[in-house]
Amino acid sequence: MKKLLIPITIVAALVITSCDVLETAANDILTTDGGSSEPALTEGEVASGLKEALSVGITNAVDVTSVVDGFLGNAEIRLPFPPDAIKVREKAIEWGLQGQVDKFETTLNRAAEEACKEALPIFKNAITSMTIQDAFGILNGGEGAATNYLKGKTTNDLVTAFRPKVDAAIAKVKLTEYWDPMAEKYNTAMTFTGGEKVNTDLGDYVTRRAITGLFTMVEKEENKIRMDPVARVSELLQKVFGSITGN
Repeated sequence: MKKLLIPITIVAALVITSCDVLETAANDILTTDGGSSEPALTEGEVASGLKEALSVGITNAVDVTSVVDGFLGNAEIRLPFPPDAIKVREKAIEWGLQGQVDKFETTLNRAAEEACKEALPIFKNAITSMTIQDAFGILNGGEGAATNYLKGKTTNDLVTAFRPKVDAAIAKVKLTEYWDPMAEKYNTAMTFTGGEKVNTDLGDYVTRRAITGLFTMVEKEENKIRMDPVARVSELLQKVFGSITGN
């Protein structure tokens, strides 16, 4: 019996020791990141880091789009002549109305720049309502994930907020003074040729394109924070995004 007791005691000791080792290893996994000595991210840090990143991104994006030449001077988001009415543009130039065409395109962009001033409060509401699950999904979702989150949460509200601003801007800069003569002359010509007349809703066109351009700039800011350590302007941003990029 004594011979059996010694091996059993040894086995029991080994089992207890092994359990302690496993528990310690599990705790290490939960409290460190990827085997480094740095503490792993907490849920609170991830949520706060993503909210801060979005706040930085939306502020920068609104700042660059809501100023004079924010759209007009940026080839990436500049509003062109409405594609549905491109034939009007071609005919207007043919009829010697190049100056009116240029003024028209300028005023389209001025309206978009004016509308973007309405975006910040809407974006901030979406950021405030972000859940822990949203935050982890954005963190691990790759480039554009935060922008896609904002698109889903804010597009309808942006349309509602932008449209009156666009309509007011169109009226203020007398956009229809340039559009109506071109469209009227074009439609008159189509009456005689049997071509299709244009009926372009300028307010809707500017609103949609302004929102698209704004999100383009938001995504650029987001991806900059994801990929460029210099763009992570706080210790928290460095920790959160450094955890997935390793730098």
